[in-house]
Amino acid sequence: MSQKSDELKIYWKKIKYAFPILNNTLPTECTDQEYEEITQIIVGLGIQVKIRDLVLVHVEKYLRVYVAPSFWSKFTKVEEDIKAFQLFKSAVNDLYDSVNQFSDMLRRLKHLNNECCDNRPIFGEKDVILGFKQLLRATLLSQLPTTYYIIINHFYELSFNVFDNMKSSDMDEDICLGCWNEYSECNCAYIVKVFYDTNKKLVELQLLERLAGQVLTNFIQKKIEVHIRKICTGAFDVSHMSHLEDWLDTTVMTWLTRIYSAGSSQAPPGIKYAITKFKQKLSFFLYQTYTKLRIDQLFNIIIEYPDSQPAIDDIKTCLESTNLCPLLCKKLQTALETRLLHPGVNTPDILTAYISTIRALRHLDPSGIILETVTKPVRNYLRNREDTVRSVVSSLTEEGTGSELAEELAKFAAENDEDNEKEEAWDDWYPDPVDADPRRAQGPKGSDIISMLVNVYGSKELFVNEYRTLLADRLLAQGDINTEKEIRYLELLKLRFGESQLHFCEVMLKDISDSKRINTLISQDKNFAEMNAKFSSNAMILSAQFWPPFKDESLELPEEIKQHLAEYTKAYEGLKGNRTLSWKPHLGNVNIEIEIGEKKLDLTVSPFNATLIMHFQNKPEWLLEELHDIMKVPMTVLRRKITYWQSLGLITEKSSDYYVLVDGSEANKANVPSNQVQEMICEDEETESVMASAHDQREGELQVFWSYIVGMLTNLDSLPLERIHQMLKMFASQAPGTECSLNELRQFLDTKVRTHQLVLQGGMYKLPKL
Repeated sequence: MSQKSDELKIYWKKIKYAFPILNNTLPTECTDQEYEEITQIIVGLGIQVKIRDLVLVHVEKYLRVYVAPSFWSKFTKVEEDIKAFQLFKSAVNDLYDSVNQFSDMLRRLKHLNNECCDNRPIFGEKDVILGFKQLLRATLLSQLPTTYYIIINHFYELSFNVFDNMKSSDMDEDICLGCWNEYSECNCAYIVKVFYDTNKKLVELQLLERLAGQVLTNFIQKKIEVHIRKICTGAFDVSHMSHLEDWLDTTVMTWLTRIYSAGSSQAPPGIKYAITKFKQKLSFFLYQTYTKLRIDQLFNIIIEYPDSQPAIDDIKTCLESTNLCPLLCKKLQTALETRLLHPGVNTPDILTAYISTIRALRHLDPSGIILETVTKPVRNYLRNREDTVRSVVSSLTEEGTGSELAEELAKFAAENDEDNEKEEAWDDWYPDPVDADPRRAQGPKGSDIISMLVNVYGSKELFVNEYRTLLADRLLAQGDINTEKEIRYLELLKLRFGESQLHFCEVMLKDISDSKRINTLISQDKNFAEMNAKFSSNAMILSAQFWPPFKDESLELPEEIKQHLAEYTKAYEGLKGNRTLSWKPHLGNVNIEIEIGEKKLDLTVSPFNATLIMHFQNKPEWLLEELHDIMKVPMTVLRRKITYWQSLGLITEKSSDYYVLVDGSEANKANVPSNQVQEMICEDEETESVMASAHDQREGELQVFWSYIVGMLTNLDSLPLERIHQMLKMFASQAPGTECSLNELRQFLDTKVRTHQLVLQGGMYKLPKL
């Protein structure tokens, strides 16, 4: 028994001699021949599996106790790139040397494992060498310090700067932009050599991806973000995607390929697929980062469209590869609401931005889904602005190249002809995306800019009526009317809105030409020629039923003017037989010449101001109440309008509501420069619309309901708003303007409450008690 024990001790000693790791050491003097003899002993004893497993346990312990702590001890927190570079290089070199010391032992362990014949995986691998590398990775990562990435990031940042600098060959005086040393002490060549050598060792140890993969990814993504912001911020008129893709391919991917290929510019077949997948991920990140930057700048890009079309094209390309449409819609909608939709922005400016938005987003997304989503708040806001329709109509008929809507209107005729050809190209049709709104207007006619503006209100009639009012203002305000220009605009609008909608406007323009002819005929009348000796007149004869309603203003003209107009009426009746004229004395323009002292003025003013100054010709001093009695104009209006003549220095207020004509000497002192006079003329009443506003017209239409409402409340005492609205739809359906919404009726009834014609109590409307 003692002899057998001694034999076993000898065998154990020989085993430890072959595998010194069992004594926590690596070097051994055991030759291959000696190892063969020891292997035969192990196999003869039948303990090859136990020895293999025991060796693996000691290998794991050695890595955990000695190798891993030694490697991570060099990962101290440093700020300088070059110091971190040296530390990482030293750590990898020491680790590589330590692993090489295992090579003889691993070769023998592999031989021993072949003798075991149990096909047991070695740390998840079939091969001993691969199992050892798996154990090495697991051991290192199990002791990973929290700040390990700092050293690695510095290492790759310095090498990337050197590589990028060598590729671009930029020079900043005597400083190398790669290593930031003077060129006489440049370390770039050394850094490149160490960089390639270190990465080669990490690849051999199969540690590169596990140890530096995420750090590399984060570092490259940061470089992409910095590079994009550097070249793309604020520049919208140049496309950057081709440059960015080229930079990613020739700089970033070439650098990465050299990392994984130990310095070679060509990736080995084994890692070529991995490099390709990495490039796909980085390309996606590039598109995503660039798109997010452009989304933040999209409001400015839209305002500068079409100059910013290259930026729109880039976004369009990126959206095909990213899923950022919801983010784009949300951020652009917020930007429009914050920067555009508030009282500080004029309606024409909002319309200009809205038109640019339509054009830019239609180019970005021809399906119209983004446009439909983003512009919904703009449409709602414009719908609540009182001057929106007038601003749109003014822009439609505005002269000059600055009016975008006028250009759209002019283009519509040409596009109308092309639509027929497009309809025949049925094989080029593509369905809308699945998230498209089925209620959205389809095709070019449903998505043109003018249609979108009309659809803000959903009614062509509203726009046509506003155009009638604007046309009436223009025709009545102009001394010399260019009917050819107005007819040209009218023909374009006919193409857009239809002839039946604009028939009234045709009659209005015909009235202008007819008025010129009638004025010429009446001026040739001998009886009327005597009346023209003192002053001449030209009437604009309008067909009342075709013109929009005028503002209801009262004005009593001087007697001699009324007599003159009466003679004109007689001459007209003699010419037209069974027709007569109903004068609107507050409309039109009066050319007057004023001479007071040495001061002479030739002015074009409103009939009101002409009448006012004529009364001062006959009597130099007037009380405001006296002017009110003779002119039949409210005193508040008189007090406001008399300031025009005060501004010219012709009338002064001697005391409260007592006005005096300035005598000749004082008038000469109050000289007003001619340019200032012109400005004052522009501020006269000619600048105000003489037509009743759409709001006033609607008020008149709603007034028809009042008798119905009074009858309801007389019989039923009190009613809620909804019940009144229902009953009006039943009993007042034949009245004009019966398309009255609940909100309109509420506003109308609230007006009656404010004027004490109704009482609102507990949500119920009733008539006030007498």
